[in-house]
Amino acid sequence: MNSSTTVRSSRPLYGRSGELAILGSLLDRLRAGYGGTLVLTAPPGLGRTALLDHATAAHADGTVLRAEAAPAERLLPYSGLHALLCSAPHASPRAPAPLPLPLGAGVRAGPAGTALLGRLTETGAREPLLVLVDDAHAWDPASRAALAFAARRLPARGRVAVLLTAADHGPGADAFAGLPALRLGSLDDDAADALLDDLTGHQLHPAVREELRREGAGNPRLLTALAGHLSTAQLAGRQPLPRPLPGGEDLLDAYAACLDALPDDTRALLLFAAAAAEHEPDEAGADALLLLRVERSAGIRPGRLAPAEHAGVVRSGGGRVRFTHPLLRAAVLRTAPPARRRAVHRTLAAALDGPHQSLPRLVQAACAAPGPDAALADALTRAAAPPRPYADRAGALVRAAGLTADEVLRGARLAAAAEQAWLAGRPGEARLLLARVRTVPAPGRAHYVHGLLALRDGPAADARETLLTAADLLPSHDTERAVSALLGAAEAAWAMGDAPACREALDRIRPEPADPVLESYRAGMSAVLAGRTGEGHALLRGYLGAMGDRGSRAAAGSGGIAGPAVSAYAAGRSAGVGGTAGTAAEGTGAQVRIRTREQIPGPDPASGQTGRPGPEPGEPWEPEGLLRAGVAALVLGEVDTACRVGARALAVVRARGADALLPQALEHLAYGELRAGRHARARAHAREGLAVAGRLGQRNAMAHLHAVLALAASVEGDAGLCAIHARAALAAAGPHGLTQAATLAGWALARAELADGRCAEAAARLAPLVGPGLRGGHFAVRMPAVPCYIEALVLAGQGAGPHARSAVEEFTVWAAHTADPQAPAQLARCQALLAPAGQAAQWYEEALRRHEHAPGDFERARTQLLHGHWLRRRRRTREARGPLRDALIAFERCGADLWSGRVRGELRAAGETVSDPTGDRPRDPGPLRTLTPQQQRIARCVAEGATNREVALRLSLSPRTVDHHLRNVFATLGIRSRTELVRRLDQT
Repeated sequence: MNSSTTVRSSRPLYGRSGELAILGSLLDRLRAGYGGTLVLTAPPGLGRTALLDHATAAHADGTVLRAEAAPAERLLPYSGLHALLCSAPHASPRAPAPLPLPLGAGVRAGPAGTALLGRLTETGAREPLLVLVDDAHAWDPASRAALAFAARRLPARGRVAVLLTAADHGPGADAFAGLPALRLGSLDDDAADALLDDLTGHQLHPAVREELRREGAGNPRLLTALAGHLSTAQLAGRQPLPRPLPGGEDLLDAYAACLDALPDDTRALLLFAAAAAEHEPDEAGADALLLLRVERSAGIRPGRLAPAEHAGVVRSGGGRVRFTHPLLRAAVLRTAPPARRRAVHRTLAAALDGPHQSLPRLVQAACAAPGPDAALADALTRAAAPPRPYADRAGALVRAAGLTADEVLRGARLAAAAEQAWLAGRPGEARLLLARVRTVPAPGRAHYVHGLLALRDGPAADARETLLTAADLLPSHDTERAVSALLGAAEAAWAMGDAPACREALDRIRPEPADPVLESYRAGMSAVLAGRTGEGHALLRGYLGAMGDRGSRAAAGSGGIAGPAVSAYAAGRSAGVGGTAGTAAEGTGAQVRIRTREQIPGPDPASGQTGRPGPEPGEPWEPEGLLRAGVAALVLGEVDTACRVGARALAVVRARGADALLPQALEHLAYGELRAGRHARARAHAREGLAVAGRLGQRNAMAHLHAVLALAASVEGDAGLCAIHARAALAAAGPHGLTQAATLAGWALARAELADGRCAEAAARLAPLVGPGLRGGHFAVRMPAVPCYIEALVLAGQGAGPHARSAVEEFTVWAAHTADPQAPAQLARCQALLAPAGQAAQWYEEALRRHEHAPGDFERARTQLLHGHWLRRRRRTREARGPLRDALIAFERCGADLWSGRVRGELRAAGETVSDPTGDRPRDPGPLRTLTPQQQRIARCVAEGATNREVALRLSLSPRTVDHHLRNVFATLGIRSRTELVRRLDQT
């Protein structure tokens, strides 16, 4: 960097906390009387000068000598040293006299270096001296040698610190070899985002942000230039971005200058390497064998890449040639004349003559085309088909659109490219491609992709309306995509908690030609949502049977493929919904959501395609079928089947590289595992899904996965983790109208409160979730949450009210129609909680009997806990110990630590000694060791601030019993107040 390219700003140095700490340490040592030297190396634009500015401002209690390289004086001996010494503060009476410098280019550096060392040491003896040299590699050789000589010999206690900046490669950089160095790296995404927010006033559209991050390559100077050349409307995403993005030309010139000293044939080979990367994935580099072929055809001598490797411009390995920085490649392409670039692309196209290189050859031909080319555009469109990765398909369609003169056809191809980019896990790129569609009205496919984007990261109501519009606008021959749009609209309605809207979207599905298997699923789900559960379940069983027959035939016909595979042209149609509506609306209560299926371009005449390819041999099952089968299995209560099918769907999505579908596949599987009681597996899948959804910016999927993790934490008893995930789910659910995620998060919080003994709080939280009407929770969660609600009401002393009875009556009707295997046992447990004392025992026995026919240890353990609690409250302590021990073992097997703690408390109250789970010995109660176990529990609750009534509710005791035990606690400990009890427990 030199004076003509230096950008100084008072903006914070984002992403440089580590570098600033190192500079701070250097200055602290200087103030303490210790010198030092540091060389900051980096490519242009990464903030070397900004760090020198920071050091200058921070060194306010000493002398600063600062100089910058002047390109015009690079050949003048000692011009750099002269500029440095002339920067001394001459107004100071203690300023040193100018250093006498020898003249003539042939003078050795030793005398000048010795003189400079003496002058710096003399100045540092009077006050701390900070020497700053920016772009020291660009100084004249004599000045570089003298400065390096002096820097290496500065005394440790000389109170002189030298801070230099230099390029990390190129001429002059070797002069400072051996000195302590710190190489600056590119900004990470978080730092780049912070800088862009500062530059744009937080008004940056997410898609534009992603594009600027990609083009800026973590270079703060380039990011600043790119953002500064865009209008407010472009930054906000209201207008399309110009192509290519303007700004940063001078920075690319600085990168290109790094190549000036390389031989001509080396630079020619670098141009081939830069051009060859056009048909490769990001950061993949160029094929070394391809470069070898073009090297021969272009008459370049072998081994001419070595100078570029020695200069640090490229590196070779694994059969690839990669530029060390993406801006070096951009500089190579930009500085080549257009005619020369096109000739290079034509040469590469001719060299790509292998049987599997048709798309790379077309890409290079497109780069060489001087203008629109209909034939080449059609060829690229036809090549954008399976089995190519989605990113490659998107790139081919973008280039086809660039070669298309017709505005309507270009818009159709851009919309098709946006769909492939979305499937590849590049939502920002998809949004930018959609912004380039300029036809009115936009093609139905553009609306379809807009809807998919909103379905994963936007208000659910917007997604629903957009997808319904897409279904109307899609051409008649694109039936499959229209069906997918309607299924997506149903998913959005499901997430909103709008059962009628969900059924309305399903009822509009009329595929042509008719698909009887899909129709059985559609009609079955519609019937279930309408409350006709018997009819719906029969249809869904037929659907599962048909899918099983189809998979068996496929496996036999494909040589015994283990499990279903994805179709070549469909990787994620909607999987439908689960549950029932109204009185019987909740089905199994499963978190069942529609999945969106992959589509390839066409059949669309506007896209240059005349037909849709069929499934590839051996791949008759589609992820849509797998996910729908999993949903149907959940609705029918076949949880293990749902998990097996979900695992297959996940494997298929991964095998096809459909990154956009990964969060939904993982969420689907995680909920199935949660329903099956395999909480550790559910947590593992949900965590992976959350990470993927965060990377893809799918905030709606993140909300649902946070809700699943909150439910898992509420089972495992980690109240703090449950609260973290529940708050995260609620934060996204509110703005985007995700009633399902919000309800599940609320249910998880209430279950954690119930496990912790805060029954009144749990009942208050669950009351609106189980109530009917618009202000209630999600229709698919109302009934499954009723058993928790009844338990909380009864343990809080509110079981005699009308709310408990009405909730159980509705749950009774629901349990008679649902296929949820847990519902009969849960209903019997609710009856036991509300039954008179003489009838409760038989209801508990009935509940435990029904648990034998349902999977899952957790619900059975909860029934055993309540049964043991009921027996203990009636002083049948010997009988209570049996179910309580069984509950403890089951909770420990589930990993439900908080629930296990609740059982241990019941066992201690029943007179049984229980060891602490964290060790073999009982926990030392500290100051409370003289109290009985029941008194210890009461003392701790009181110390937490609970009243006697709240303690009674939490521990299932009467207020009189709590008062009696508390008076004995005070007498035993010799204290008189609750305040003294708190102080005593602080010693624990």
